[in-house]
Amino acid sequence: MIDIANAYAETYDKVVLFEGVVEEYERPLSEEVKCVKIMTYNRDSGPKRIFTWGIAFLQILFKLLFGYRSYEIVYFTNPPMSYFASLFIKNTFSVVVYDVYPDALYNVGIREGNFIYNSWAAINRKLYAKAKQIFTLSDGMATVLSKYVTKEKIKVIPNWPFTDKFAPIPKSENPFVKKHHLEDKFVVMYSGNMGYTHSVDVLLDAAAMTKMDESIHYLLIGQGKKRPILEERVKNDGLKNVTILDLQPFDVIPYSFAAADLAVITLNEESGAVSVPGKTYDFLSVGAPLLCVCPPVSEMIALTNNYENGRCFSSKDVSGIVEFIQEVATDPELQKKMSENSLIASKDFTKANAYKFIY
Repeated sequence: MIDIANAYAETYDKVVLFEGVVEEYERPLSEEVKCVKIMTYNRDSGPKRIFTWGIAFLQILFKLLFGYRSYEIVYFTNPPMSYFASLFIKNTFSVVVYDVYPDALYNVGIREGNFIYNSWAAINRKLYAKAKQIFTLSDGMATVLSKYVTKEKIKVIPNWPFTDKFAPIPKSENPFVKKHHLEDKFVVMYSGNMGYTHSVDVLLDAAAMTKMDESIHYLLIGQGKKRPILEERVKNDGLKNVTILDLQPFDVIPYSFAAADLAVITLNEESGAVSVPGKTYDFLSVGAPLLCVCPPVSEMIALTNNYENGRCFSSKDVSGIVEFIQEVATDPELQKKMSENSLIASKDFTKANAYKFIY
């Protein structure tokens, strides 16, 4: 978001950012961007999400109505109904769609035929037709959006890492590797949420099948409701080839990601066809081959097929997952080739993509 706002600030005389919170990491927000505070997003629970979405939408609407009638607007879909403001104002506008609503409501049982779904879909068709441009993250999301607007109006711009510090680091020079005694290990890494919808447990199945091979180590980093279950299983099954760590501090993440010999990306049925997790781009930047656990129709399948830097499996195909882990672990040339291909892929996902929103 900061990269995009900065790109606009380099191009336009006046740029205003409506924001709930600005988190600056490596690249600061330009001083040329005027920040206007709105409600901070609260993801602690469903009701809190809906409440903060609603308040933020009303704030956006009234600020646009009474303060920015001459501005061109670029809406982002957080809150997801932000662009509904253009039902009431005539400003030129574009929409950046990071989550496709109402389709994302499938997760809570709201589908075609439901009043909320049908109303939202009708608003999409009306507003997207008026929009100057619709931006989204992937070809899969563009396909979903084509229900609401012609494909000619949709522009796909992939995401990119939020820092330039992700790069390959030899294990002999990596302090994270040394701290956790991974110098002589083939590291299969998952880093991210450990919720009930994340197929992280398949790695414990793989670990159980390969626990006699001391050269392969499974490193799980993150938090979530499934983590206590995973920790209990590691203890009960005596999986000494598994380590579970907390999410790492920001300044450690480039080193932890660079420790991965094989990076694991998981997607569920609902998100698989339209989503590429942001950490994917970070793993590409460190040159990690990818092991993807995802449904048969997935953006990750397209990515790994295109760049030949990994393979994708169903969460039920534990044998296939284990065979792939062992193949990469025992074939240095294959690992090297996939690593090089990940680095090649990373060149297509850089902060230069921010300027594609403008030009």
